[in-house]
Amino acid sequence: MIRKIIRIDEEKCNGCGVCATACHEGAIEMIDGKAKLVRENFCDGFGDCLPGCPTGAITFEEREAPAYDEEAVNRAKSEKVKAEEKRMPHSGCPGSMMRQMNRGKKSEGPSPQNATARESQLMNWPVQIKLAPIQAPYFEGAKLLIAADCAAYAYANFHAEFMRDKVTVIGCPKLDSVDYSEKLTEIIRRNEIRSITIVRMEVPCCGGIEQAAKKALQASGKFLPWQVVTLSIDGRILES
Repeated sequence: MIRKIIRIDEEKCNGCGVCATACHEGAIEMIDGKAKLVRENFCDGFGDCLPGCPTGAITFEEREAPAYDEEAVNRAKSEKVKAEEKRMPHSGCPGSMMRQMNRGKKSEGPSPQNATARESQLMNWPVQIKLAPIQAPYFEGAKLLIAADCAAYAYANFHAEFMRDKVTVIGCPKLDSVDYSEKLTEIIRRNEIRSITIVRMEVPCCGGIEQAAKKALQASGKFLPWQVVTLSIDGRILES
């Protein structure tokens, strides 16, 4: 059938991976450092991948292509989540064992700057989105922080200002080349999350983690307070 579908110009593609993260259907994958449309029947033609591309490598075209197969997309998503759930509890790596840290009584007010700047505010383990469990006791009633993994290195007081009293998960869409939105959707859907804070860097590829979090919140069907904070590479808050 003739229909609208995306086209990726590999000459313009810089390999940032934002489009692969933005494509909630899983039609795009990163192969040999370039974005490729690997499943034409998974592309819905809506173009969620277009706005995030920093080089303009993605455009629409009308051509012969298989019809969008929503059932296949949903089946693939379900199988991926089930496979991850099955794998995580049996992981033999001690470093991925779920842990909850007791940081004492939580406070809703601002933290004394000098009192907390030197103390770790990490409340959960593991923190990598790829390794985090979908359900855990520490997610219940939690304020969720979804952060780019570079953010803690760029912003000096990251623990005290962003991580305090929050459950933290981190990732890098460019390095992981995965769609975080599927995992984050299930975390939000299956737990009583109170709010979501997204902290990203100013670099274009970091937009993938923001888009994944927003898609996850929408796909979860929940209405939660959320905010996005953008950090500069020299350690300043640009937007919040």
